[in-house]
Amino acid sequence: MTDKSAVYIPENPVSRFLFSDTRSAVIWLIIRLYVGYKWLTAGWGKLNNDAWTGENAGAAITGFVKGALAKSQEGADVAGWYATFLENTVLPNAKLFSYVVAIGEVLVGLGLVFGLLTGIAAFFGALMNVSFLFAGTLSVNPLLFILATWLVLAWKVAGWYGLDRWALPLLGTPWKSKKNSSPPQ
Repeated sequence: MTDKSAVYIPENPVSRFLFSDTRSAVIWLIIRLYVGYKWLTAGWGKLNNDAWTGENAGAAITGFVKGALAKSQEGADVAGWYATFLENTVLPNAKLFSYVVAIGEVLVGLGLVFGLLTGIAAFFGALMNVSFLFAGTLSVNPLLFILATWLVLAWKVAGWYGLDRWALPLLGTPWKSKKNSSPPQ
């Protein structure tokens, strides 16, 4: 059943190529591998750091949060609402958040490197990037946030040279060749 009031607006050729055409998959492969490598190495370093996941788990994130809270007092680097979240939620649960960050970074990295659930992995990577940005940390976070956002937009083709090529059809998101696809009527 087709909704007669719906208007179909075709994609422009550049968007269609970047986000729906598997010929652009090599571009996304390069971006995906770069972002995945950054997350994987950052997470692996945390998993092997006593202050993140060892006997002193929570120490590193406590120091990070205290630094962010100091920035919220000094000026506008950290918004008041985010400082409240850090102080009342993250700080009392520093050990838990320490493991969540370390394991989350590794999982995002693995998902992107192997091209498995690329859009979801990129989304959670972007969420962590924006969390670090809200805490007043620049570093590589703005670049990774932008690239992760693009990977989320390109989810249909970003994992073409990866496990998504086989996993997404199994999950009910099959690709169709140009011969078999047509826009909605």
